[in-house]
Amino acid sequence: MSSSNPPFPDRIELSGEGLVLRDWTEADVAAMPDLFDHPDIAYWTPIASPFDEAVARARLDRARRLRADGTAILLAITTDGRVPLGEVMLRRAPEGTELGYAVGPAHRGRGLAVRAVRVMAAYAFEQLGAEQVILELEAENAASVAVAAKAGFSLLDVPLIEGEEKGRPYVLQTWGLRPTP
Repeated sequence: MSSSNPPFPDRIELSGEGLVLRDWTEADVAAMPDLFDHPDIAYWTPIASPFDEAVARARLDRARRLRADGTAILLAITTDGRVPLGEVMLRRAPEGTELGYAVGPAHRGRGLAVRAVRVMAAYAFEQLGAEQVILELEAENAASVAVAAKAGFSLLDVPLIEGEEKGRPYVLQTWGLRPTP
């Protein structure tokens, strides 16, 4: 194993808040471009753009490698355990257990991201023993700031994270959530 992280389970399915978060499968590859090939996702996330089936296949392979390394879990957001509506990610990072998400444009406005983040945070606390989960967001990304607030996160008093992705500079705030006692 290439990292010092304990491995994640080979298969993960989390249920709660009217959602089923499940592993991506080969059967999802054809549906992924409709979810991720969108200007909003290209702008606000590191997800590849344009996003076609070849990129979807590469993302599926990468998700499996990250899982095997104990680095990250990428799960499809569904309401029925079948049709993917977006993705939620949990990544073990030096700064903490980080969550991320992307919801397909056709499925926004239903609280999917908020609910998926809460279910994944509960998994991080209960199964992984995380003391805090974080979201790293650009202040200008009003939709993600709203997700963070609705999911119970608060802005942390930590230095901003500056970087560049796809030729665009960014500045990220860190939002945190601790388990409720």
